Amino acid sequence: MAHTERIALPSPTPGTERHLVVHRFGAPGARPKVWLQAALHADELPGILVLRHLTERLARADRDGRIAGEIAVVPFANPIGLAQHVGGYLVGRYALDGAGNFNRAFLELRAPLADAVKDRLTGDANDNVALIRSAAAHLLERRRALDESEVLKLTLQRHAIDADIALDLHCDDQAALHLYVVPQQASALHDLAARLGATAVLTAADSGDVPFDECLSRPWRHLAEAYPDKPIPSDGCLAATIELRGKTDIDDSTAARDAGALFDWLQSRGIIAGTAPPAPAALCEPTPLDGVDVVKAPHGGLWVPAVAPGHRVAVGDTLGTLISPAHQGSDVALRTRVAGVLFARSSPGLVRPGDRVAKIAGAEPLPDRTGNLLGD
Repeated sequence: MAHTERIALPSPTPGTERHLVVHRFGAPGARPKVWLQAALHADELPGILVLRHLTERLARADRDGRIAGEIAVVPFANPIGLAQHVGGYLVGRYALDGAGNFNRAFLELRAPLADAVKDRLTGDANDNVALIRSAAAHLLERRRALDESEVLKLTLQRHAIDADIALDLHCDDQAALHLYVVPQQASALHDLAARLGATAVLTAADSGDVPFDECLSRPWRHLAEAYPDKPIPSDGCLAATIELRGKTDIDDSTAARDAGALFDWLQSRGIIAGTAPPAPAALCEPTPLDGVDVVKAPHGGLWVPAVAPGHRVAVGDTLGTLISPAHQGSDVALRTRVAGVLFARSSPGLVRPGDRVAKIAGAEPLPDRTGNLLGD
């Protein structure tokens, strides 16, 4: 039965309080468990509207007894960031107290989890899944945090660690819809990408700094590789980051369509009773995250983009121009070194040296794309 839970977060200062809201549908503890959240980067708001439309459909399905598992929906995953207004602008990607990016540095469980289960794994896959989830939950319960941002991350990870499916809804500055997934799960998420109309699906076994989706999905692959003689599913948690276009792409019709795609995908997996419509043809195939050409401004100036998100470009194509306001004749055309879809770009405006102005999904890894592939 549908109900709403409030999860209290520690008070950062006397006289204040924050909490997470979780809308739950289906039977508590039922399988499969689905976790959906939006606005972990608190200024990325399209997902809030998408989840509003989705919860309305889930509530009707729940009243009709059509939800086979448990679906948890967190409409805003970052009440800390939602309160960060500076100069009239919402600043929600980083914690203003210096704690960093809200979607980085979740707890890395791969090594401690491998140690915790190594002598307890069996020849039964279901037993191993239950063991791994229990051990992971125990490791997270033992973890202590005082910093407000760390407590938030730990709370989200604790509540999602046993999910069968976890979808984290974000957006870019200006972008076409795209996904981030681990390579081993790209085929299982192909149908989801097709239903959403994704123009890029970017894969990395380790993007470099433990974002939310990878803190849930990566341990399963690591354990399957560490103990190949034991039946351990590499997709014990099917997880993805979904980038819902750009920050200003907030309207009811688009959000309802995205919510419908998510609902249909859950239905196609048997989590919601009924027959889902067939998925459309996919608009793209997965490409490596280390093949993304991240085009940066060589110096400060006015960025004037020329290619809209979702358009395909060829090697050497001009993506836009960097205007030097003080010097005539010193404008610079910024070009791509790969062929592929320009899936994200910066809004037109003033940029500083090194600012990322465009991202193109190339098909092959680039030699200089190592380390933290997502950037900060």
